[in-house]
Amino acid sequence: MTTEDPHPEDFGPPDPLLGQPIRRLTLGDTEFTLLGTAHVSRASVAAVEALIEREPFDAVAVELDANRHASLRDPDLLRKMDLFQVIRQGKAGLVAANLALSAFQRRLAEQYGIEPGAELKAAVDRAEARNIPVWLIDRDIGVTLKRAYRSVGFWDRMGIISGLGASVFSTEEIGEQEIEKLKRGDMLESAFSEFARESEPLYRSLIAERDSYMAASLRDENTRTPKRRVLAVVGAGHLAGLEKELQSQTAAPAELRTSLDAVPPGSRWPKWLAAGIFVAIFAAIAYAFSRDASLGVDALRDWVLFTGGLAGLGAMAGGGHPLSVLAAFVAAPLKPFRPGIPPGAASAGVEIFLRKPRVADFDTLRHDVSEWTGWWKNRISRTLLVFLLTNLGSMVGVYLAGFKIFKSLA
Repeated sequence: MTTEDPHPEDFGPPDPLLGQPIRRLTLGDTEFTLLGTAHVSRASVAAVEALIEREPFDAVAVELDANRHASLRDPDLLRKMDLFQVIRQGKAGLVAANLALSAFQRRLAEQYGIEPGAELKAAVDRAEARNIPVWLIDRDIGVTLKRAYRSVGFWDRMGIISGLGASVFSTEEIGEQEIEKLKRGDMLESAFSEFARESEPLYRSLIAERDSYMAASLRDENTRTPKRRVLAVVGAGHLAGLEKELQSQTAAPAELRTSLDAVPPGSRWPKWLAAGIFVAIFAAIAYAFSRDASLGVDALRDWVLFTGGLAGLGAMAGGGHPLSVLAAFVAAPLKPFRPGIPPGAASAGVEIFLRKPRVADFDTLRHDVSEWTGWWKNRISRTLLVFLLTNLGSMVGVYLAGFKIFKSLA
């Protein structure tokens, strides 16, 4: 007598929690359940839903900050962005960086058919449906990027910028190897590729500090509103670090969070160097006039043409309106007399005035920036490009003008 092998379906669907990285630890009267997830995995979504359905948690913590949570809950949040205030407050670079990261996420979504962070949204939705408090435990992404940028030197900063640029301009599909890394790691780490691992300061800001921050957030929330059972849904790359931090932290959680939220002041030497260069160039122009009026006029002309011309060229490369290009040309040579106000603010301000963003621009912004050509089609991202490229052109123009002026006096 023989028997046939049973079909897999005879046993029903597989348990969604089978093989999922789950760790449990008890601190005081509270049991913390840590679920490590992959931000691009349907299995992680199923695991989150199953765990919340099966176990009576008193709170659900998620790897989100207030801004990302608001974006997750309100699809129309981008419409409320005041682009003029973004430029005025000097946040254009940060907004552009966030859009570059969203371009990376959009590529993942289109390639694999699932929005990155879907498991975090599932955790929030299931918790709210059961009237379970939701704790937002991650650090603000803007603070993380600023701390990362200011924790490294010039070449590492160029690596950060190139990593963001690759997120925008790459047209290749994200390979299986990179996806596997993402399943085991973190979205920010993956966006910056292996560079995040090779740079210790960058890895500390992007990953290790956030492990400490999330552990402190869990402790802080539980101190204010004690719970018996808490579920924390975090990326798999944070699982081991979060567990270690929960077991080892002794500092007051509120104080620890405050210290990790502080943005280190920018180095002063670049500002002093820039000021020194301006002083040296204008001293050279004055000396040129003292030697010969025509020599001084030539030096002043070089200053205007190089700084204004390259700033205008930057605005043009960003797709700016002709009047925005003109504003860049006029504002750049005057920068020494307007400290703290970059020439890009003038060109971007004119761009906003002449080409006010439409509702459709806000609606399609995330999709548009997922392709590099879309940055020039969308009025919002194009304005950011005008701002950034105007400033870049002006900076290059200063050095070239200085070189030309000093050479003419030799």
